[in-house]
Amino acid sequence: MAVNKSNIKKRSALGKGLGALLKDSPGKEKSGENNEKQNPVAGIFEVPLDEVQVNPYQPRTHFDKTALEELSDSIKVQGIIQPITVRRLADNEYQLISGERRFQASKLAGLKQIPAYVRTANDQQMLEMALIENIQRENLNALEIAHSYQRLLAECELKQEQLGDRVGKNRTTVNNYLRLLKLPPDIQAGIRDQKISMGHARALINVEDVDKQLAIFKKTVDEELSVRKVEALVKELNDGSPKKADKEKDSLDPVKKYEINKLQQKLASHFGTKVSLKSDKKDKGEIKIPFHSTSDLNRILEILELI
Repeated sequence: MAVNKSNIKKRSALGKGLGALLKDSPGKEKSGENNEKQNPVAGIFEVPLDEVQVNPYQPRTHFDKTALEELSDSIKVQGIIQPITVRRLADNEYQLISGERRFQASKLAGLKQIPAYVRTANDQQMLEMALIENIQRENLNALEIAHSYQRLLAECELKQEQLGDRVGKNRTTVNNYLRLLKLPPDIQAGIRDQKISMGHARALINVEDVDKQLAIFKKTVDEELSVRKVEALVKELNDGSPKKADKEKDSLDPVKKYEINKLQQKLASHFGTKVSLKSDKKDKGEIKIPFHSTSDLNRILEILELI
């Protein structure tokens, strides 16, 4: 399937450096359908923006508006430094494989045409190329990478070793990303929104109880804990014993401590004074509400609706 050169014109001002990135120089290509099938890169052309469809396999689901506008301003001054990659569907019709940020920013910049590598690919190859090129070139968050890896395994029928070779990662790294998808939705959203890092998430994966997992996650976000502190909390929880032996019998696990502290803070806020809340492993304990004068006592009794 040869490229229709009447609808797009060859870009000649890209320079030799860009051409060197291609396995087959467009200038040395032979025309004909068989040759294009053998060479996935058919050439670099100026493609009309209104003839390009967005990529349905795009792994990135969110584009930062400010960053997109900054890229658009840069394109107005510098032009497109790196061409997008498309596949030809029919005459005057192309589909984006990679480079959607450049594509969207070019539209914002008011460009009518954009330099593009024109490739041939079926749907499965399209999916694989889009996912792999975006993983390698875009600043995806850890969760987007994990979903991309999962799709490559499921939809492209790749094994983990093959996937590792495709994306330049070892099997352990690939597996660490895939394990993120086993975390509860709240924690996955925390990764997506950059409330916690990949390191935090990897530590949380080792907590089997979902409620305790969520409690440590909330503590991590509320107190902005470091990865090392989260790892220590998880280790203490999994070991089932605190560091100090003399407090072993009476100590609570870190999740219970966190819940008690949060409740203590709520009580203090409610009564407008410092409240002491204690609880043991058997869920027995006491609440102390101090008062500093008769009027202060009456205030607390009014809150309790006892007077």
